[in-house]
Amino acid sequence: MDTTQDATPDIDVALVRRLVAAQFPHWAHLPVVRFASAGTDNAMFRLGDALAVRLPKAPWATGQIEKELRWLPRIAPGLPLDVPVPVGAGAPGEGFGQVWAVYEWLAGRDAFEAPVAEGAALAEAATALGRFGVALRAADASGGPTSFRGGPVTDWEEGELPGSVATLTAAGLITAEEAELALAAWESVLRLPAYEGSPVWVHGDLLPGNLLTRDGRLGAVIDFGGLGTGDPAVDMMAAWTLFTPETRPLFRAAAQVDDGTWARGRGWALCWGLVTEAYYGLPDGTAGTPGARNPVLAAVARRSWRQALAEYPETSPR
Repeated sequence: MDTTQDATPDIDVALVRRLVAAQFPHWAHLPVVRFASAGTDNAMFRLGDALAVRLPKAPWATGQIEKELRWLPRIAPGLPLDVPVPVGAGAPGEGFGQVWAVYEWLAGRDAFEAPVAEGAALAEAATALGRFGVALRAADASGGPTSFRGGPVTDWEEGELPGSVATLTAAGLITAEEAELALAAWESVLRLPAYEGSPVWVHGDLLPGNLLTRDGRLGAVIDFGGLGTGDPAVDMMAAWTLFTPETRPLFRAAAQVDDGTWARGRGWALCWGLVTEAYYGLPDGTAGTPGARNPVLAAVARRSWRQALAEYPETSPR
C-alpha cells in the first residue's frame, strides 16, 4: 500500500505557506521566515511583521497548542508580563497531522541570546518574574490539566538523576567530587516533605529561552506548552537558571513562597539541570555530529545545577 500521503512532511517554509494559504487565505500574501530557536518542542515561523506560526515538531509536544488555545485567553488578562496571544487555530492539513496556531508576534529576543542586563535591570526582572508567578497562581485553576512538571521532582523522569550523574562523570563533564556532592544534595531533596496545597497554575518551563528581553529588560513570557496545574515549586527554577545570588532573594520575595516551596524549587534546579545536561550535553550518536545535542539547553542546564548545588549544606567545605 502506498503510504506517502500519510507521511508527515518536513516542517519548512513551503509547508507553512501551504497551510496558511489553505486555512487563512487573508494572510497568504505575507512572507514566511523560519525563526531559529533552540526549543525542542515546536517550530516557529514569522508571518509578516505582526504574526508568528507555531507547529509541534516533537511527538511529546502533541496537545500543547490545543492547551494554549484553550487556556491562555482565560489566564492572560491577569498576568503582568506580555504572553502569546493566539489569533488563529490551524487544523491538520496539507499532510501535517497536528493542530497548529497563529499568534501575535512578540517583539524581543530570548534571554539566553540577549540576557537581562546586570544591575538594576536584573533586579527589576527578578521582581517582575516573581510577581508573574503570583498572578499565574491566582488564576482560577478549576478544570486545568496537570502540568508535566506539576508533581514531585523526585518522580520526574522516573528518578534518573543518579544515572545522569554517572553519565556526566563518565563523559568528563563533571568531576568525581562534583558527582559526590550532587548525589548527597539529591538525598536531601528526597527527604523534603511533599507539597500538600491545592494545585495551582504553573508555567512549567521558565527557562531563559522562554523569556523575552527588550533593550536588556524582561518583557514577556512565552511557550506555555508546559502550562498546567500542580506544585508551584517548579516555577522557582528561574531563580537558578536566570538570576544571581544577589538577585535571587528579590525573586523569592516577589514570588511569595514558603520555605518548602523554595527548597523543592532548588531541588528542581538541581535535578532538571543534571538530567538535562546529561541528555543534551552529549552527542546524539549520529556519525559526524560531534558536540552537544543542544548546546543552548546544555549550557542552561549546567548553570542551573551548579548554581543550585552551591547552596546545599552538603557542598560546604569539610
